[in-house]
Amino acid sequence: MTTKQKKMLYRIIAAFVLFFALMIAEHTGALSGVNPLLLFVLYVIPYLMIGYDIIWKAFRNIRHGQVFDENFLMMLATFGAFGVQEYSEAVAVMLFYQVGELFQNYAVGKSRQSISDMMNICPEYANIEENGSLTQVDPDDVEVGSIIVVKPGERIPLDGIVTEGASMIDTAALTGESVPRKVSVGDEIISGCVNGSNTLKVRVTKAFEDSTVARILELVENAGSKKAKVENFITRFAKYYTPVVTIAAVLLAIVPPLVLGGGFGEWIRRACIFLVISCPCALVISVPLGFFGGIGAASKIGVLVKGSNYLEAVAEMTTIVFDKTGTLTKGEFKVSEVLPAGAGTEAAAKEELLALAAHGEGYSNHPIAHSIREAYGKPLSMERVSGTEEIAGHGIHTFIDGREVYLGNAKLMEREQIGYTENKSAGTVVYVACDGVFAGSIVISDTLKEGSKEAIRDMKRVGVQRTVMLTGDRKAAALSVAAELGIDEVHAELLPEDKVGEVERLLDRCAGKEKLAFVGDGINDAPVLMRADVGIAMGSMGSDAAIEAADIVLMDDDVRKIASLVRISRKTLAIVKQNIVFALGIKALVLVLGAFGVANMWEAVFADVGVSVIAILNSMRTLKEK
Repeated sequence: MTTKQKKMLYRIIAAFVLFFALMIAEHTGALSGVNPLLLFVLYVIPYLMIGYDIIWKAFRNIRHGQVFDENFLMMLATFGAFGVQEYSEAVAVMLFYQVGELFQNYAVGKSRQSISDMMNICPEYANIEENGSLTQVDPDDVEVGSIIVVKPGERIPLDGIVTEGASMIDTAALTGESVPRKVSVGDEIISGCVNGSNTLKVRVTKAFEDSTVARILELVENAGSKKAKVENFITRFAKYYTPVVTIAAVLLAIVPPLVLGGGFGEWIRRACIFLVISCPCALVISVPLGFFGGIGAASKIGVLVKGSNYLEAVAEMTTIVFDKTGTLTKGEFKVSEVLPAGAGTEAAAKEELLALAAHGEGYSNHPIAHSIREAYGKPLSMERVSGTEEIAGHGIHTFIDGREVYLGNAKLMEREQIGYTENKSAGTVVYVACDGVFAGSIVISDTLKEGSKEAIRDMKRVGVQRTVMLTGDRKAAALSVAAELGIDEVHAELLPEDKVGEVERLLDRCAGKEKLAFVGDGINDAPVLMRADVGIAMGSMGSDAAIEAADIVLMDDDVRKIASLVRISRKTLAIVKQNIVFALGIKALVLVLGAFGVANMWEAVFADVGVSVIAILNSMRTLKEK
């Protein structure tokens, strides 16, 4: 409990003691002969003690043009109760309203804590070694390329590559994964994790503002800014609802006495009860709190949701589309087959084909190029290579020892009108042509990510109707992966721009409230992530562009967590809808009873504070989702 909440608790206790004493005195007759003005003053003391801030907020908001809110309703209702000499009811309304506010603040703080725990990942300093001693500097001041020292137990301040040492890294704050990960020289590490057992030296690869921890903090800070449709409905509802019930209460106090005759006192009392009942606290607090709790529950498992509107969309998701490489597969390519087309001994021909392909791919950073160079296994003589150009979506055109070489997919061979022998092996096929003559093909195979198969199975269990895979890879390789994973639909041999078109077509097939999600990790996935109803990016190995474009980020790249997120979102939406139906139903019933004089101020207090507390308790169940 915060200091502010403790002060409120002390105020409530003090006001309750005074109020309880006055109630006993009044019911035992001890106050029967007291001057009415003195009795008024005696009740005003606990009333102001507990309600002065509500009155101040009401007047302040009126001065700023914000008249109709819950503070105004509470002030008007309790002032009216004092006006008809219902002193105990006036104090009771304000007292129990503040009890509800305290409970609400505690609940909001509890759910906010699940997200603000993420803020603890922010490092306070970085260690720079100078003249044999360590100096603590602000992470913002560390330049890319600098060597920092991370001691055991310290939080890693910046993204980088380990240059010295080996240790266990605790990634729980980022990924929700409790098992530490081992790192050694050459391994990438990300900021926000905690170094375990040994000292590490790390070469910084990203400035602090571009680091993983900075991106996460920005996402967390902005998570509450994007509201779900339900939240927007409640905001609009409260905007019109509050003035309507205020005007209705005024009419209830004035019209019946004028039409039916008799005193105003009873009808003013009914109007005050009507105002207390009508306060929309249960709705305006429990609905955002429910979504906030859902976002918090997701953050506990290492999934960052950028807004409650995306949590709502996930609950309505029926189609999920995956990029293949880096999302469902590891992107760790290995040469599995070398098929030369030329004459000569097989070993020599394979060696020559690999040499040609390795030099042709010598300048490329693509994983496929790396796997070919790795399979070749010899130093490259890049002075032999000239005029290299990349042909988007097709491959590479270059010159090796003056010979014109094309390396790429079947589309490249067809574009250059080179006759080739189709390779139907499962995997990515690189066709090689030299001086317009087909030289052979090389097959590179990718491996499935651990948990990909379980992820697809779990998504179908939670009600996702259609799973789709998009890839630029060959159809045979794509179908092989899809069959192993149990994916429903495959679109292969796509150029980057083709993926947006496929997603557009899939979106057209979604009916009504059905939503489509896309999961990807690469720079070329950014347009698709933005076009889908829900974009889900890999947070650990994904590109900055993909993370920026996405609506949801999987911090440890574990696609199995999407099914868990669906469960959390659907539970959250169910709880929010329960609160709306419950709050509106109870209020409508008691409002009618209050207007006809059946409900008294105590029923009004339950309809306001009691309903709010029950709705808040219900909303807090979202935090309990595992």
